[in-house]
Amino acid sequence: MTTPFTGDRIILKDLGFYGYHGLFSEEAKLGQRFFVDLECGVDLGAPGETDAIGHTVSYADIYDVVKATFEGKRTKLIEALAQNIVTALFDSFADIDWIVIRVRKPEAPIAMVRGEAAIELHRARTH
Repeated sequence: MTTPFTGDRIILKDLGFYGYHGLFSEEAKLGQRFFVDLECGVDLGAPGETDAIGHTVSYADIYDVVKATFEGKRTKLIEALAQNIVTALFDSFADIDWIVIRVRKPEAPIAMVRGEAAIELHRARTH
């Protein structure tokens, strides 16, 4: 196994979702946009050599798990939302060794003219 957070990776960036996560009742009622950036540590040697989908994790399948988890249980904190996504990905794909996930909230309820609030988790699979 490679050192966590180094080596080959599958990257999905700027995945946009509309959801109702947040602490405040307005967030639960009105919802808002969220963006997810994701890096999954996967050995890509075999698919690089064989050019065969059966030797890798499909980024389309990763997206499906992220979307289903995002649209599932509502969370108050984006930290909990990110952890739920990480857990679902580890549960779904045994070939993923580590995950770096960033959840961005451009309409966070703070008085900013421009920018976004975000969190980032770094998680390695515990075997």
